[in-house]
Amino acid sequence: MADDLRTGLIGYGIAGRVFHAPLIASTPGLALSAIVTTNAERRERASAAHPDVELLDTADDLLASGVDLVVIGTPNKTHVDLALAAIDRGIAVVVDKPFAPTAAQARRVVEAAKAKGVPLTVFQNRRWDSDFRTVREVVASGRLGTLARFESRYERWIPEIWDNWREFGDPEEAGGLLYDLGAHLVDQALQLNGPVRSVYAELNRRRPGALVDDDVFVALTHTNGVRSHLWASAAAANNGPRFRLLGDRAAFTSHGMDGQEDALLDGLRPGDQGWGVEPESAWGSIGLLDDTESVPSEDGAYQEFYVQLVAALRDGGPLPVDPESAIAALEIIEDAFESANTGQVVAV
Repeated sequence: MADDLRTGLIGYGIAGRVFHAPLIASTPGLALSAIVTTNAERRERASAAHPDVELLDTADDLLASGVDLVVIGTPNKTHVDLALAAIDRGIAVVVDKPFAPTAAQARRVVEAAKAKGVPLTVFQNRRWDSDFRTVREVVASGRLGTLARFESRYERWIPEIWDNWREFGDPEEAGGLLYDLGAHLVDQALQLNGPVRSVYAELNRRRPGALVDDDVFVALTHTNGVRSHLWASAAAANNGPRFRLLGDRAAFTSHGMDGQEDALLDGLRPGDQGWGVEPESAWGSIGLLDDTESVPSEDGAYQEFYVQLVAALRDGGPLPVDPESAIAALEIIEDAFESANTGQVVAV
């Protein structure tokens, strides 16, 4: 439609190609108008998937093109400079997670956006995972009683190191699993259990030649008394439960990963039949010891991020993710690095 918000995407790697481009293109009120990538193979893929979208060589070209919204799906070390450049031009910005390599840099971006009155949000899409939405419903129902422990895992078996910036050792890259998957794990723990008073972490490099953490454990003690135990690994030959929640009346356990990423890779889009629906075999269970029952999964809803963003930009509604919450998660990640380096619990 002529009044759709013209949206430019910077980067067409995994974040841009798999998540942002298809979600933007399928969201009413948004028009994917331009993609920035210089990689020949990625340009070919972008052209095939989005033939009406202009392909540009630089972020400056995009910022000068008159877009209403910029989505930054580039390597972590570029997030801050690109976000500041968009804000300086008064263009609304979505930054992929992690927001920035440090909380201080993220704060600088937030303050710049506030000073300019520019909408700014962070793509924490896994708040809309099917299994996490189910967890939130289970906790809200009271069936667990008082929650004591929240366990959350992203475990994989990737024995070979791949040639990607996420594996690079330069601190400016903000590589490693604590930044990559930990940004989701910590965000979900904060969303579910609230602020944290202490952090303990163990960070390891398990694979030969690894330059960054590839096996992570983080323990958070929340101010409400709940303890979050979070794992991320690229060296897990056997995966534990995706979620396990222990209350004083019952426990909830679920296995496997939300299916929306695979659905996007297969060409499905929000609104297609079966979008976000988890098969019964993937449902979690609730109960006491062996006396359990299945819990139907809430539908996954990645599309809600951009639907809420359109409402915020058009009608002044709340942004889908408050960037202050992304800063809070980065502060926890920094505390986790300090804990791992010192072997001590870090008070927040």
